[in-house]
Amino acid sequence: MRTIDWSALDAVLFDLDGVLTPTASIHERAWKNMFDSFLAEIAGAEPWQPFSDSDYLRYVDGKPRFDGVRSFIESRAIYLPEGTHDDPPGFGTVGALGNMKNASFQRVLRTDGIEPYPGSVLVLDALAPRGTAMAVVSSSKNAPEVLEASGLASRFEVVVDGSVAARLGLSGKPAPDTFLEAARELGVPAERSVVAEDAISGVAAGRAGAFGLIIGVDRGAGHEALLANGADIVVDDLAELFHSGLDVEAAR
Repeated sequence: MRTIDWSALDAVLFDLDGVLTPTASIHERAWKNMFDSFLAEIAGAEPWQPFSDSDYLRYVDGKPRFDGVRSFIESRAIYLPEGTHDDPPGFGTVGALGNMKNASFQRVLRTDGIEPYPGSVLVLDALAPRGTAMAVVSSSKNAPEVLEASGLASRFEVVVDGSVAARLGLSGKPAPDTFLEAARELGVPAERSVVAEDAISGVAAGRAGAFGLIIGVDRGAGHEALLANGADIVVDDLAELFHSGLDVEAAR
């Protein structure tokens, strides 16, 4: 782990799913349930290939929900009407598929709850006494519910999620718009802000926004892929940042 000059960095912008909380696994399960049901329905009696881990990482991970739907079905040469973001859950439109996935995710979250990654909590504990500004930047419209369920809501003064992006007309990752908006709301320039991301689209967004430091968190995307797409450093867990010069004593 290289030494990081934390005195030159005034804010950290955290992705939520896969960086602060292990909700990525819930999201992936919800995506698989939805897409496998959809693929079975349209295939009928014909053989079909289930939604896979690699499909999740390549077409869905880190993207706004409806972009993920569109990206995956196009990879299978399936084309649906766009519909609207208010379509009821179902198989008929991109909007309906996205809302079917979201309903599945919310059921699992309400039933099982969620705990944050312990290493991530330690980093939050170390950053707070430094006066580091912190925000959550998530493509998900479920970010407020996840933050509440994980007990992290009170730690963040700024949350730029899928609902905020839609309201402000911000492009989703890999565009840098949502990260730039979070930095703007914190009052910190991009060049003095850190992006912490586990998705390839997220580190690409950090690079596109010319942020001061981009930390890739490898929850399955792979060190090389994260580095190739924009990460300055890659860790398996945020607790590794204590080897970079961050004060571990502040987290105790």
